[in-house]
Amino acid sequence: MLTDIEIAQNAIIKPITQIADSIGIKEESLELYGQFKAKVKSNALAGKDKDGKLILVTAITPTPAGEGKTTTSIGLADGLRKIGKKSMLALREPSLGPVFGVKGGAAGGGYAQVIPMEDINLHFTGDIHAVTAANNLLAALVDNHIYQGNELKIDPRRITWKRCMDMNDRQLRYAIDGLGGKSNGMPREDGFDISVASEIMAILCLCQSINDLKERLGRIIIGYDFDGEPVTASMLKAQGSLAVLLKDAIKPNLVQTLEGTPAFIHGGPFANIAHGCNSVMATKYALKLSDYVVTEAGFGADLGAEKFFDIKCRIAGLKPDAVVIVATVKALKYHGGVNKKDLGTANVQAVEKGMPNLYKHIENITKVFNVPAVVSINKFSKDTEEEIDIIKKGCIAAGVTAVECLVWEKGGEGGTELAEEVVRLCDLQNNFEYCYDSRLSITEKIKTIATKIYGADGVEFAAEAKAVLKVINDKGYNSLPVCVAKTQFSFSDNIKLINRPTGFLVTVRDLRISAGAGFIVALTGEIMTMPGLPKIPAAQSIDIDDDGRITGLF
Repeated sequence: MLTDIEIAQNAIIKPITQIADSIGIKEESLELYGQFKAKVKSNALAGKDKDGKLILVTAITPTPAGEGKTTTSIGLADGLRKIGKKSMLALREPSLGPVFGVKGGAAGGGYAQVIPMEDINLHFTGDIHAVTAANNLLAALVDNHIYQGNELKIDPRRITWKRCMDMNDRQLRYAIDGLGGKSNGMPREDGFDISVASEIMAILCLCQSINDLKERLGRIIIGYDFDGEPVTASMLKAQGSLAVLLKDAIKPNLVQTLEGTPAFIHGGPFANIAHGCNSVMATKYALKLSDYVVTEAGFGADLGAEKFFDIKCRIAGLKPDAVVIVATVKALKYHGGVNKKDLGTANVQAVEKGMPNLYKHIENITKVFNVPAVVSINKFSKDTEEEIDIIKKGCIAAGVTAVECLVWEKGGEGGTELAEEVVRLCDLQNNFEYCYDSRLSITEKIKTIATKIYGADGVEFAAEAKAVLKVINDKGYNSLPVCVAKTQFSFSDNIKLINRPTGFLVTVRDLRISAGAGFIVALTGEIMTMPGLPKIPAAQSIDIDDDGRITGLF
């Protein structure tokens, strides 16, 4: 059996100019990055006023077995083409941290992949590096301002802006810098986030023009002065230079699937520590260029989908037409209490026991957000008909259809049944609404998410979070939406509470004001904004030969 990378390397890849032409983009609207990648200029949308249908792909609560959400997204877009629909993809860019760590990349798998797979999973077009550079330029400007006399009276003990890098490196979570004497700056506590957790990545993904980008960059709060007042990037006159570093990164990246379906891969915020969606610009471009747009939100629906609806759709004025919830027999058995090593063994009772997790996600999508949904069963060879039947019958009882999906094995052909159901759902009336009213206080918004989406009994706020709440109230940030940073492995903030837990509280240990991105980050549980590498990182298996052929990359 071929590996994902071998399948991708054996694919016949079309020139990106040909892919662009298939959706009405002329070569003068492209900035080519070799033969098979291009950035798309805004003039590509001239004369294109009609919007297509927007389809979100999300999933049940993730497990170590993997669910195949990106693979399903890609196969669905190919499947829509197979049934004669003009479709496109709008996905996130992979971070190098997971690629060399444990999670893997974000280019799909089997015969449902975006290509060139190696480029997408590695440096791609340099967007994340541009975010890193802009983030660290702002950090340098902050410390330089203090060194040069500190006219803004920035309190070095209350600087909230961290440096970043696109790698999992737990050693850098906390640091003391500025050592070595007066000429090397003021010693202070500092630290690093992973680049995709930087507010600048969120800004890149939520802005809709260069001017919007600059305004958002200027609103970034880097810390507080000695009087407790917020200090912004605009006070440091930083927004112009930051925007210059992001002038190319702001443009969506066009690639293709194995079957030649056009795909925008742009922006990459994590969903457990950020808002987890590709860029607004890429999504809106795709909606103008096709009739059906398949996009994806990170991790389970409690994280990615909630943020897609309550943050991205709210800020960008988007309305989803249908939702696909990805589930697997293995994942449901895991939620039903089966050990990872035994997930390949048939166990109908465990599937049934794990179904409440799926039911809660269905309930959230169809009852809280009021969007039509279908469950896509990402089928594996060892799944039994009895196990599949449990899922289908359970979904019917929950008011949705469950469809077997074979895109990993068959590409678009294995996704035609799912595509037909999605088209049907897109033609239904839906009364999409947000989880919470923007007029609620930040405290009430967090409580609403925790109780309605997670099923918690309530929320507790640590002392650090309460201190930031006072700033939020005093400075008028209560109207912003909330981005909850939470473990992806549970509805709760406790990684051990799988399936559909009840009788728990969510603890908000700290809050961050992301005024530039336009949301408040609520840090819960033990969530880290700089991940670490596993005991055996994927980096140990990745190699390249004399001919430049990469191996071990999935």
